[in-house]
Amino acid sequence: MNKVGNWAKFWVATIRAPFFIAVITPAILGSAIAWSTTAQPFHWGYFFLVLLGAILINSGTNLVNDYFDRATDDINVEYVAPFTGGSRVIQQELLTPSQVLSVGILCFTAAAAIGGYLVWATWASGPMVLILGAIGVFSGYFYTAPPFKLGYRWPAEAIVGLNCGILVTLGAYWVQVQQFSWVPVIASIPLALLIAAVLWVNEIPDYVADKSASKNHIVVLVGKKWAARSYLVVVSAAYLYIALMVTGVDIPLLALLGLLAFPLALRAMRITIKNYADSKALAPANAMTPMIYLATGLLMASGFIIDKIV
Repeated sequence: MNKVGNWAKFWVATIRAPFFIAVITPAILGSAIAWSTTAQPFHWGYFFLVLLGAILINSGTNLVNDYFDRATDDINVEYVAPFTGGSRVIQQELLTPSQVLSVGILCFTAAAAIGGYLVWATWASGPMVLILGAIGVFSGYFYTAPPFKLGYRWPAEAIVGLNCGILVTLGAYWVQVQQFSWVPVIASIPLALLIAAVLWVNEIPDYVADKSASKNHIVVLVGKKWAARSYLVVVSAAYLYIALMVTGVDIPLLALLGLLAFPLALRAMRITIKNYADSKALAPANAMTPMIYLATGLLMASGFIIDKIV
């Protein structure tokens, strides 16, 4: 492989690009809802700027987490690459901690510049983009950075669900129509639950290292066994919610397409409850849960789009 290819592969791994689905999925859902529920023209430029801004915040979060979590990652011997234990570039001495932090801050700065443009472009309708973007940057940076260390406390999973599920969906919707609606908020709840489940199942292999570092998220607080059981509850709740939300106003029946991902979710739940004590055997569930999240979000988005077309 040439130098450019090696460089690209290195940074894809460093910023954990495959996990961009955490923000791409809700951005697509929010945009699909905006297009399907309003008569306003779709702004492709805004759509791609929202995607890029969300990806940059996600990248910054991953890099800053690598920097501030390096003590935990150093002692983590049960990590399941690439799902847990960070990118490992610091542990492998491929980059220095200061380099990782600097690139992370650069990502946040670039995201802020994009946010600044969107705020300017949509300011007549209010500062919603500014508020949502500020929450995203604050949550991303201080997820592991002191003094808040949000990821070291039990609401960590809820914070991720709020940001990657609800706020990105609402933000993508807002930049298109520039007005508030409960529809993207209601439709984003399954994604909030499922992205929390992604974090949940990925924290199980990190249990020993995280507990040693006083990283008191929900898995450390309740233990692996109860965390596995709770994972089943959270994932099941997402699909029960989809089935119930279509009975509400303005949610099309075709949003039930999201339920097509449930068989895959059921398989991940079985693996988790059976193998929570064995990190290697749990790895398929670590890999499948992000795919469940992606599939559910895209299927729901397809439901909104098809509903308008037909």
